[in-house]
Amino acid sequence: MTAPDIFDRQRRRLHRDRAQPRFAHADFLHRYMLEGIEDRLQAVTRQFSDVLDLGCHDSAFTPPSGARIARFDPGFAFAQAASGVQGDEDRLPFADGAFDLVVSVNVLDSVNDLPGALTLVRRTLRPDGLFLAAFTGGRTLATLRQSLLAAEPDRPAARVHPQIDLRSAGDLLVRAGFALPVADSETLTVRYAGIGRLVEDLRGMGANGLLEPAPLGRTTLIAAADAFADRADADGRTAEQFEVIYLTGWAPAPSQPQPARRGSATASLAETLRPR
Repeated sequence: MTAPDIFDRQRRRLHRDRAQPRFAHADFLHRYMLEGIEDRLQAVTRQFSDVLDLGCHDSAFTPPSGARIARFDPGFAFAQAASGVQGDEDRLPFADGAFDLVVSVNVLDSVNDLPGALTLVRRTLRPDGLFLAAFTGGRTLATLRQSLLAAEPDRPAARVHPQIDLRSAGDLLVRAGFALPVADSETLTVRYAGIGRLVEDLRGMGANGLLEPAPLGRTTLIAAADAFADRADADGRTAEQFEVIYLTGWAPAPSQPQPARRGSATASLAETLRPR
């Protein structure tokens, strides 16, 4: 049985297309993630020849020197501007083993079938190919969520899409068949003068494509804005947080370190812990 979609694919594409012309005014989170990806990539001492930029946005990711790069985005406008391919991450059109590096920045949190997407990414990698990803995690927009709940306590509606936590992200890497999986997170805090600017940033990022988003009435919006303002500091600004989850995984290869065979240990744990 196929799980129902959470995100409306057409709505998600539309949000990204609307965001593309003004993306440079709301790209701070994307740039932050990209810096984290580049830091992790610089720590890898090997050469890459074929790279996939999965969720390319404005093509800000620069491939390693000498590498060919393919751009892919769920939004038509981003893909067209990058001379890339438009599609969904859980329906990748690329052949198995087409790339030795796949980089994904700020898109995987809104994929309907994330386990399936990760499995497809692993299949597009050659043996010992590297996957690096960054996306928002479950602690993102905590203040906005609290403000919306305060604005409609009796009938709360889904207005911010569900997000994955760090532990689950690491588990998904293992489930998709990646070797040497690593999941870690950072928190970026941004201070806003009001809820309106936060909403503008989210729209500018092309965020949220829920299947059936609940309409936000004027009364609810005013109440949410008041609740958001009530959490402001002495400077009149309210802190909002973005949890960034980073994933690192390798396509399996015989040359990689392997776990020891079960029962092959030569030292006794009980003997090691015995009081001397």
